[in-house]
Amino acid sequence: MARQEPSRQRSLSSFMQLSLDGYYCDANSEMSFAKKAPDDTEWNEFTASNATGGGMLLFGRVTYEMMVKWWPTPAAAKAMPEVAAGMNAMPKLVFSRTLRSAEWANTTLIRDDLVGTVRRLKGETGPDIAILGSGSIVTQLADAGLIDTFQVVVNPVALGAGKSYLGGLPKRFDLTLTNSRVFRNGAIVLWYSPP
Repeated sequence: MARQEPSRQRSLSSFMQLSLDGYYCDANSEMSFAKKAPDDTEWNEFTASNATGGGMLLFGRVTYEMMVKWWPTPAAAKAMPEVAAGMNAMPKLVFSRTLRSAEWANTTLIRDDLVGTVRRLKGETGPDIAILGSGSIVTQLADAGLIDTFQVVVNPVALGAGKSYLGGLPKRFDLTLTNSRVFRNGAIVLWYSPP
């Protein structure tokens, strides 16, 4: 009889690109500052390994609408075939009170109870969950103590204004640095966990 791996509960991680002055989008809600050169092999290999790790993706409405405009397209499949395949195949949750439907393959639309739904999902066995972008979602789930890992990309640009990562937390929120990686393009990836 084959030995089965012990089941474990899901973990929840957040992946966010930031400017050097701590914004995840500029004053016009744009994130173009985070784009890397299409021929940046080192960065492309990193993003491909992140996207092919399996699991479930979680978005807020704004990030979902941005992602669905790109990843299901032929242009995305041509530019980044491994990442596009992973993004399109993974199960996705989008939390929104205003979105009428979610047409992207393997996407479930949830209208309310973000914290309760994520707490229930984390209590189950299954694939790990990653939040991509979705600043207000991250803040709410961080405040509820539900995020296990914060993966932050600090880009070598200052925006001067925008939306602050983890802005609006009602209290101090300490983290412990667990890993880091510097890229030749000037970006630094930092991994943090709550203590």
